[in-house]
This record gives sequence, C-alpha cells and structure tokens, in this order.
Amino acid sequence: MRLSLLDLCAVLDGGTIADALRRTVESAKTAERAGYERIWLAEHHSMPGVASAATSLVIQHVAANTSRIRVGAGGIMLPNHAPLVIAEQFGTLCALFPGRIDLGLGRAPGTDGPTAKALGHRRAAPDAYPQDVAELLRYFEPARRNQAVIAVPGAGADLPVWILGSSPFSAQLAATLGLPYAFAAHFAPAALMQCLALYHQAFRPSTRLDQPHTLVAVNAIAAETESEARYLSTTQQRMFVDLRHGRRPMAQPPTHDLKLSPADKQLLAGTLSHTFLGDARQVQEGLAAFQKQTRATELMVSSSVYDHDLRQRSLTWIGEAIA
Repeated sequence: MRLSLLDLCAVLDGGTIADALRRTVESAKTAERAGYERIWLAEHHSMPGVASAATSLVIQHVAANTSRIRVGAGGIMLPNHAPLVIAEQFGTLCALFPGRIDLGLGRAPGTDGPTAKALGHRRAAPDAYPQDVAELLRYFEPARRNQAVIAVPGAGADLPVWILGSSPFSAQLAATLGLPYAFAAHFAPAALMQCLALYHQAFRPSTRLDQPHTLVAVNAIAAETESEARYLSTTQQRMFVDLRHGRRPMAQPPTHDLKLSPADKQLLAGTLSHTFLGDARQVQEGLAAFQKQTRATELMVSSSVYDHDLRQRSLTWIGEAIA
C-alpha cells in the first residue's frame, strides 16, 4: 500500500502562522522518515485556522527542508487563478526540486462567497473549469515553434497533474483526460465508490498516464489506545461542527466533554465516516481493509491532532505499520 500525508497547516488556538509552518515542515520530515510517498498542502482562503493559502510558497518551503518525499498541492483551486500563472509557479518548483513536485487541481473556491469574489473566482460557464485544466496542461507541453504564449518556467516540466474532487464530475474529467484521480473521502465521502467505479470505467489512456491511478484521502489517528485516539479526534470534530455553524476558529484542543446536537452528530457521522482510530495495529488493519475494498492505488491520511508531539507519534506509527 502506498501511503501519503495531507497536511492542513493548522494554526492552533493561541498560536501563530510561523508556528503552523514550522510544524508542517516537521511533519513532512517525520513522514519522510516513516516512508510516506508524498505530502500535500491545500489552498484555503480567509480561514484563520489554515496557513497554506499561498500554497506554492508553502510547497517550496517544505520541499527545501526535505530531501526525498514528494511535495504537492492537494490542491490548487484553479478557478482562482490564471492557468498560465499556475504553470509558471509549478514549473519553477519543478526546476528547483526535479522529480518531487505534484500538482492537484480542484474547482471549488476553497473559501466563502465574498472571499471567492475578492480572489476573482470565475464562475462562468459549466465548461470553464475543464477548459482551464486543458489550457494548463498545454502550458506544460514542450514549447512549439511560433507559440504565442509560453510558460517560462513550465514548458516541458516533468510534473504529475491530478484531478481532485468528490463528485462524478471530477471522476469523469480525470478519466476523460487520462489523469490520476484523488477523492476527498476525508470530508466528503458520500459518492466515493460511485466515483471510483466511474473513473475506472471511463478512463482513457493518455501521454501522461497509461492506466488508472487513484488516491483516496481519509482520516487516521494512531495512539496508545483506541480510547486515546478517539479523544484526540475531537479536535477535528470540533472543527467540522464550527464550520457547520459558520465559525472559522483556529484548531482547538481535544476534550472529554464534546457536546453535540443531534444535527451535529448526523453531520459528523456522514462527513467523517472514513476515519480510522486506534493503536497502530488497528489503524493498519482498517486502512488495509479499506484499500482492498476501494482498490485505491494509494491512501492519503489526514491526521488532525492538536498536540504536535502526539501528531508526530501518530504519523510515525501509521507509516511504520503500513511499511
């Protein structure tokens, strides 16, 4: 099983952006030592608890402080950007860190309506996003003679491009373009099996990929006991409940007294249904069974633990158990 890490660059309650970035680098080093395939950062805006809005800059920082692990975007919200700008940014990253950079693409704004408007998020025709993806892919091709617009850096870059999503739209697009597909089961699991089946059925080989490649993101925390892991997971539960109620706080410490309404419980039961908690053996067995069920090429874990040392322990134990 290939194992990777999704890092949310979480800003802790009472902490700073600098602290969050330092912890992300340390998590990347931990994942590298434990044998993880890649670490991805995500583009979120106007969220005090997430420090990776300038995603390409954080990728550069993490890659510069590691040596082997792949580093990428999971993802860049392409409608927030001109495709040429993303081609230049990731072409630069590829030149700095050859063979280590990934580019995952999403079509959501990664924020609320007013912020999306401030970003210039383009919500025009339904086919605008596929057109943007196709334009971006062209910029990564070797430059042609008399080509009017060239991505420098970018043209000819050796860069895996992924389609991210949680709906049949993203699965169909990835399959049609012959690109690897990453599904966000860590927060939107409802259509997982439907989308994976659609992707496999509709996949067309391309110059980038000759057979389907799927990555599924899930939640996982390994601790001394299952009880401790469940306690640590309340940090993530509090985050999703706060978001549901329109609050955007920094990461909160775990609690033994998490008060949830029936609606909150229903939300968490659906949103966090693909969550694996327990000691290292329990998490390993759960992930292995899940990988067998989904036939995913790769699993990516999100491990939202408030205490930094306990998070590093969790990442290490999960990586070593899988290895």
